[in-house]
Amino acid sequence: MAKDIKLLCTTEQTVLADYFVICTATSSTHVKTLTDEVDKRPLRAGRGLPIGTGEGGDFGCVIVHIFQKEMREFYNLEHLWSDAGR
Repeated sequence: MAKDIKLLCTTEQTVLADYFVICTATSSTHVKTLTDEVDKRPLRAGRGLPIGTGEGGDFGCVIVHIFQKEMREFYNLEHLWSDAGR
């Protein structure tokens, strides 16, 4: 299970996505496992979720960011998108 999961509503801040999901994994293996699990989750329309690099994925209106602790602190997306609703 991911740690420190945050959901940001970015509808008013960007056209990139309506929501960002940001979470922390404990190792690169954990990142891969979480990414694989997210990839298995169906969209409401019934199709799978594409993942890309294993560092996150773009699902249309939701972008999932899976970071190890150091990278999450480095990118600090919660601060970057601090005006987004939680």
